[in-house]
Amino acid sequence: MLASSLVISAGCAATTYPLQITDMDNQKVTLDKEPQHVILQDGRDVLALALLDREDPFRRVVAWNNLPKKQDPQTWDLLKKAWPEATKILDMGFNDQGQVNLESVIAEKPDLMIAQLRAKAALKQTGVLDTMQRLHIPVVFVDYELHPAQNTANSVTLLGKVLNQEARAKEYTDFYHQRWDAIQQQIAQVKQKPTVFIEPIAGNSDSCCFTHGHNGWGGLVEAVGGKNIGSSLLPGSSGFVALEKIIAMKPDVYIMSGSKRPNNNVLPFGYNVSLNDVAVTFNKLINRTGLQQITPVKEGRAYGIYHHFYNHPYNIIGMEILAKDLYPARFATLNPEADFHQIVTRFTKLPDDPVVLSYASKQQ
Repeated sequence: MLASSLVISAGCAATTYPLQITDMDNQKVTLDKEPQHVILQDGRDVLALALLDREDPFRRVVAWNNLPKKQDPQTWDLLKKAWPEATKILDMGFNDQGQVNLESVIAEKPDLMIAQLRAKAALKQTGVLDTMQRLHIPVVFVDYELHPAQNTANSVTLLGKVLNQEARAKEYTDFYHQRWDAIQQQIAQVKQKPTVFIEPIAGNSDSCCFTHGHNGWGGLVEAVGGKNIGSSLLPGSSGFVALEKIIAMKPDVYIMSGSKRPNNNVLPFGYNVSLNDVAVTFNKLINRTGLQQITPVKEGRAYGIYHHFYNHPYNIIGMEILAKDLYPARFATLNPEADFHQIVTRFTKLPDDPVVLSYASKQQ
């Protein structure tokens, strides 16, 4: 079972309003009616809506921070091809920490803001939460990043309740729990857990090596039983670790994440990318100055993974890929790519386009 129980029951009957829920910030929020004009503080949450409002995940969205366009253009191309009206939705232009042009957003007459829990401090500091409260616009916090293993399925269940899509939320979370339990049953039998260094957005900086602590990719590594080096070294959620320190800590596995970006030095995972382009970039990255001194890089236990699984309602696929990277013999038959396509085809109306989600040294 996941580390915490569901916040709300996942019944399949139609939601009754007024509705009181408890969100991922453990705050009680009351909704007078079913929301029809939604703000997405983090535009990547449209992929959660794709599980619920499957025919059109943008149908309620009146304003958003279009992070797919900024950080994952292949996914944005996929979304706007399927739902062209998405290009007309107000892009608030606020940063990932919560700053927002409130006047333009309020003009859209929203009746709900969906926000990521990591953004709460910035939303508070910039006055967004106070303004929303004053205007009686509920704010519901979800979370896939700070505590991914505990909160992802709960967040989908929460949104299913809020948006009157409980049955569809339960369909997905049943699948999510089933895949999670299958991973955990295998990991429970492993006595010696591997030490892991993970480098998110590898190649995005000239300096090596950026990493995550207990949250984000660090949290996903820990969810599959890995000892995340960043968790033991970083005082905060992310930061840089000296190459010499990584070498000294003797990781068993080295993992890099990436997605297609304007910076061509980053691993170009995602939709409609060439596996050959991934391989070329992967080779450049593992041959950066000093990296061959890291034992798993030198010995062929270096891996690549699609970056956006770290803040994604489909992060169970990221966990499956990590499980294969950390325990290749135990998870030899696990097929994360097939499970990803199963999510897309069973639980969404997203186009099932070609996608590259991972890479391994042994593929060379």
